[in-house]
Amino acid sequence: MTFKLPDLPYSYDALGPYMSSETLEYHHDKHHKAYVDKGNELIQGTGQENASLEDAMVWAYKNKPGLFNQLGQHYNHLHFWNWMKSGGGGTSLPGSLQSKIDSDIGGYESFRDEFVKKGTGQFGSGWVWLAQDNKTGKLEVTNTPNGENPLIHGKTPILGCDVWEHSYYIDYRNARPKYLEAFVDNLVNWDYVAELFEKGPQKIAA
Repeated sequence: MTFKLPDLPYSYDALGPYMSSETLEYHHDKHHKAYVDKGNELIQGTGQENASLEDAMVWAYKNKPGLFNQLGQHYNHLHFWNWMKSGGGGTSLPGSLQSKIDSDIGGYESFRDEFVKKGTGQFGSGWVWLAQDNKTGKLEVTNTPNGENPLIHGKTPILGCDVWEHSYYIDYRNARPKYLEAFVDNLVNWDYVAELFEKGPQKIAA
């Protein structure tokens, strides 16, 4: 398959003042586009050209790290744009997801605290996640370096936040905690998170 850069599901200025038009333009139009273009280049001749993004990504993690860097970031960003919306955030979560967060993490406030702490504590570039273990079904907050994601570690991400500096430096400079707090409190699209949660663990062939 040929990977394609999706359109944003909202206008560049829709997430202000928590994420600026300038940040979205650079992040989507330049950074994400670069992952797509390089991924399409590096996948040639690997035998993965017709695989799904998820299967090719997991294969590349084990066999071709340079390709994985591009496919991992493409996968992460496909969801990242949908994990945000205008008027997002807040403590009102869909019922089944709220119940699961209550039982597995100790409630919304515990989730928020751990999400901000692990995102802040991720050294260098990376991501922070709310993920579901594919074997046990348990939700947990975790972080990964660079372009890694829970899927390559046997877990299904249902929420993720990019903590590479290009995600927040224009708007927050080096104040990563403030960016993460703004993300959780004002941007998270809980309907999309709930949609992924209801689908259950993601099965991959690789």
